[in-house]
Amino acid sequence: MIIRSKAPLRIGLAGGGTDVSPYSDVYGGAILNATVNLFAYATLIPRTDSVVVFNAVDKNISETTVLEEINCNGELKLLKGVAAYIQEKHQLISTGFELSTFVDAPAGSGLGTSSTLCVAIISSFAEWLNLPLGEYDIAQMAFDVERNYLGMAGGKQDQYAATFGGFNFMEFFGEKVIVNPLRVKEKYLNEMENNFLLYYTSTSRLSSTIIEEQQSNVTAKKDKSIDAMHKLKEQSIMMKEAILTGNLDIIGEILNFGWMYKKQMADGISNSIIDGIYEAAIANGATGGKISGAGGGGFMIFYCPKNTRYKVMQALREFGGEFKRFQFEEHGVRSWRI
Repeated sequence: MIIRSKAPLRIGLAGGGTDVSPYSDVYGGAILNATVNLFAYATLIPRTDSVVVFNAVDKNISETTVLEEINCNGELKLLKGVAAYIQEKHQLISTGFELSTFVDAPAGSGLGTSSTLCVAIISSFAEWLNLPLGEYDIAQMAFDVERNYLGMAGGKQDQYAATFGGFNFMEFFGEKVIVNPLRVKEKYLNEMENNFLLYYTSTSRLSSTIIEEQQSNVTAKKDKSIDAMHKLKEQSIMMKEAILTGNLDIIGEILNFGWMYKKQMADGISNSIIDGIYEAAIANGATGGKISGAGGGGFMIFYCPKNTRYKVMQALREFGGEFKRFQFEEHGVRSWRI
């Protein structure tokens, strides 16, 4: 028997950072994101002995242990952490297994790779062990594994995006999360796919450092950072209205509005290279853009209306990054066995 699962990565369109505690606990957060056809994959093969093999194919890293001695250390701590958490919680794993993973984007690229991978792994175990987990259950378990069990800094949007899929307006307050799926007309989806440009800066970053500073700024009640997050929450509502009503021409302006405030949340969100890329894109026809994720590197998205995407692409080639064609993905995590 082979069990497989895949979960989609996401691009954050508005409200990024307001899903992170303590801001979301005190003020409530709001995010708008959309999943794309880039995925995290997991393959789980049960064994007849107690040997456990963890294999991150994209990183060319493998580790072998036995069921009773799984630890949560090292480069494969996410793979091992999910297995250890599920065994502690459900006590249903009675044999060894081989768990192999692959992600279509590099770690630290700003598309929610670690959380999406966590969701895919949980889904594969749920399929194997017949765990009665709904969408909210899977997303919450992924959050618990990353943030509480493994102590990895971050917010909540990525786990819910990967689980639910599609365009979602998400609201956060304390432990409560509400996912509002958006019914976006097909012609609006097609136009946004044509106009959005996904650009990889060819750099990655440790998002936890930026997120920890963001959390510290809220705890210290720094008005500049908190006010910026209030504006980003407003941005998510603006973006939702624009997409649902088909007022697509203002998407770039809304992105630019958010980007100006996002940079005020914490140091390191932008730098001279990112600023140079952004300025070049705007000068050549993009009407707005942002870093996808916490900031500091990874993917950037730009909105290029009419026929400006090609001029923007030409201008950005000198920065040494690469462009990633994508389509929006309506499905969330899926698992199956063969």
